[in-house]
Amino acid sequence: MTQLSNLPSTDALKQQAKRLRQQLKNSGVAVGHSKSLELVAQQYGARDWNTLQALAGNRLHLRVGDHVRGRYLGQSFTGEVRGLSVMGDGAQRQITLHFDQPVDVVRFESFSALRQRVTGMIGWDGCSARKTSDGVPQLIIDARMPG
Repeated sequence: MTQLSNLPSTDALKQQAKRLRQQLKNSGVAVGHSKSLELVAQQYGARDWNTLQALAGNRLHLRVGDHVRGRYLGQSFTGEVRGLSVMGDGAQRQITLHFDQPVDVVRFESFSALRQRVTGMIGWDGCSARKTSDGVPQLIIDARMPG
């Protein structure tokens, strides 16, 4: 199967299937929409279209400069993606965020430690594999914000 880092969005995959169907039609081979979706899935090494769609749909598409919201060490934030790199086999990305407002990363009443820029590792679902002591991912990117 193609690495997740190379997998386009579901909309892009559907457009690819539409173009494939048209190219085949121009060559004298008529296939239906469902068949073209299955052919695209095979090109990416997926068992079928539903499998490919699930893989593509569970990805959080991010770019440097995107404005995002989420939680860091249990604290809500909004901020900008300042750095993004695919790591190793493509299953994880290193992300650098600059928060709009500093986040207090200490849950202790007698002192604070504010952070405005952090770097972490996230999966394609937007969550870090590292967890806090209560089992919650340290970093969660909920969504891109309209820009």
